[in-house]
Formats: sequence, C-alpha cells, structure tokens
Amino acid sequence: MIITGKAHARAGLVGNPSDGYFGKTISFSIRNFTAQVMLWESPHFEIRPGHGDLANFDSVGEFLRDVKLHGYYGGMRLIKAAVKKFHEWCLKNDKPLHDRSFTISFESDIPRLVGLSGSSAIIVATLRALMQFYDVQIPLHLLPGLTLSVEREELNIAAGLQDRVIQNYEGLVYMDFAKELLDSRGYGEYEHLNPKNARRSMSRMIRVAPR
Repeated sequence: MIITGKAHARAGLVGNPSDGYFGKTISFSIRNFTAQVMLWESPHFEIRPGHGDLANFDSVGEFLRDVKLHGYYGGMRLIKAAVKKFHEWCLKNDKPLHDRSFTISFESDIPRLVGLSGSSAIIVATLRALMQFYDVQIPLHLLPGLTLSVEREELNIAAGLQDRVIQNYEGLVYMDFAKELLDSRGYGEYEHLNPKNARRSMSRMIRVAPR
C-alpha cells in the first residue's frame, strides 16, 4: 500500500511578515500547486531523489539551466531532516514507533524561489505521510512548530511560523503571534476564516496595529 502525504503552496494576504515580530497575519493555501510525498513499506530504508537532487546532466548548459530554475538544493535534505525530527518528537512525547522500514519519494510542482513555500510544503507532506505510516497523531496546533524546527534547527534555514501554519491548517487562516502566547505555550492563536468574513478580520488587524 502506498501512503500519500500532500501539502500546497501558500500566499500571505495581509500582515506578512509580522509573524516574525509577534504580529497578526492572514494567509491562504493555493491548491493549484502541490508537493506530494509517497511512502511504502520496504525491506530497507530509502529516500529516492527528486529532480532537484539529480547530479547527472546531458551538458553543462543543462546543469546551468537547472540551477537557474531550481536553485542548488533538492528535497532529500528536507525529507532527511523531517524524518529525524519526527522520530525525536515521538521519542520525547512517549509515542512508540514500530521498526518497519520504508521507501519514500516525492514530487512537487510548486514553483521554486518565488515565495510560495515549496520547501516547507515538502516537509509538511512528509510529516503527514509519516503520521499515517506510524499511526501517530500530532495535534494540529503543534505541527507548525515541528515543521519550523525541521528547517531552523536541522537545516539552519531562516523561517517563521506563518507559512507552516497555513500549510498545516490549509484554507484561509487568521493568525495571532502575540509574544505572550509564544512564550507561554510555544504557538499562537490560529482561526479558520470564511472568505466572506475575511474583511472583518483584516479590519480588526488594522485597528490594533501599532502606529
């Protein structure tokens, strides 16, 4: 049986990047673009490389075009770090895991290097697939922080919570990253919005924004 985990691109609607300054934001997921992770049980553990991980090209010119389009990093490092952090979280939170091995592969049509959070989408998709494979449920409000830890702590990628919140929650989400919330419990206040009511939430953000 093949397990599939998916995550979508995202865009900030208002407030970006105030999540890094204990502010408020509204973001939405873009279902037109998707990162997909496939996972199945196998005799050994294997991460299959995606296009951005390939090192064989027909010519230097093809290599240069690939770097221009996709950058220098593929998805294998993201999946490696996500598997590591997932196991660490389960160990810390007394979630026993079976010892069966698996093969994992991925694909993504999220445009890279244009701010649609393609890297974090691969991580979110990987965590979703791992939760299915190991039959472990991580509370939704904790998943953005776990996603962020993969990037910050394992890969030294500068990032904030906003993208990881919307890619885990999906839809249209209002987020409050008040310092007292992050300091006291490690996550903010996240609320799914009806698109018809989004204007009301934006008005609320504008009223409380510091001058």
